[in-house]
Amino acid sequence: MNKQSAPIRVVVIEDESAQRDGLVQALQRDGDIAVLGMANTAADAVTLVAETRPDVVVLDLHLPDGSSKHAIEQLMARTPTSILVLSSRIDDRRSPSAVEALVSGALDALPRPIRWTPELAAELRRTLHQLSKVQVIRHPRGSRKDTRTNLRPGSGRRPVVAIAASTGGPSALATVLAGLHGLNAPVLVVQHLHPDFTGGLLEWMSRVSALPVQTAQHDQAAGAGQVYIAPGGSHLRLSTDHRLELADQPITLHRPSADQLFSSVAQHGAAAIGVLLTGMGEDGARGLLAIHRNGGQTLAQDEESCAVFGMPRAAQRLGAVSDLLPLDQLAAAIQRAVTGVRV
Repeated sequence: MNKQSAPIRVVVIEDESAQRDGLVQALQRDGDIAVLGMANTAADAVTLVAETRPDVVVLDLHLPDGSSKHAIEQLMARTPTSILVLSSRIDDRRSPSAVEALVSGALDALPRPIRWTPELAAELRRTLHQLSKVQVIRHPRGSRKDTRTNLRPGSGRRPVVAIAASTGGPSALATVLAGLHGLNAPVLVVQHLHPDFTGGLLEWMSRVSALPVQTAQHDQAAGAGQVYIAPGGSHLRLSTDHRLELADQPITLHRPSADQLFSSVAQHGAAAIGVLLTGMGEDGARGLLAIHRNGGQTLAQDEESCAVFGMPRAAQRLGAVSDLLPLDQLAAAIQRAVTGVRV
């Protein structure tokens, strides 16, 4: 650690002392993370975070009083802070409660092991370092002036919508999918998320989406009015004959990768509609640029409504974004874009 760098300041919300001690040791192992304090109830957590103003909150998703979701909501309403949730209840590799926590405002989720091995502890600290760089904001909920998407004529092909998101994405994705009633196009989704929680993401999106949601299957025909979510650990692409392709290559920082999805959809020319939501990093920027250069329509979430503006900003800097819109206008913009494609 650079001795001149201040340590990342963390608050831990965990009720079991044994689990708490192991977690604190894992966090502080390299000396670049400092635990400021600990709480075991939502009320104490809200007070502690307000007093200490940490960089990141690490929260046990299963507090005994069932207050974890309430704690997240209260923290984001009163003292917006990057929140990492840990879940030990993933025996079947499905955790809808973890995804619900992300929708409530947490930025990321990791499985909580029985014991923090050096490898798992290193992954935990890497995640903390990433989240400590996020500037968390209160999302505006008021009405905004409508911004109409500039539509371009279609190419005669069947329209297809590709959506990608990362940090803060499940909440944004839920908002967009809820507004796609009757959409006459397949919707392909890449969400950066730990593979253990992709089952929970599917269950949550199935409840909120206006369209049927399913996990993408290799060589499956992409049907209009259906949402296909990329499984954890596999890239999702669309072939020229509208069939889904899953692949574990190339090895990239994120798998599934937004760039892989967007680049494949770009082959469909003016029938392609790419949508880039909140997220950290640059994944998706080059793929969105490919869609834009091939005559497709490209939308991105604006900075004010993003949890993290990294991915949309990277795309905007490349000149890949046709329309930068508030989250609550994206679904309507997608509807107009699909309608504008001549089939």
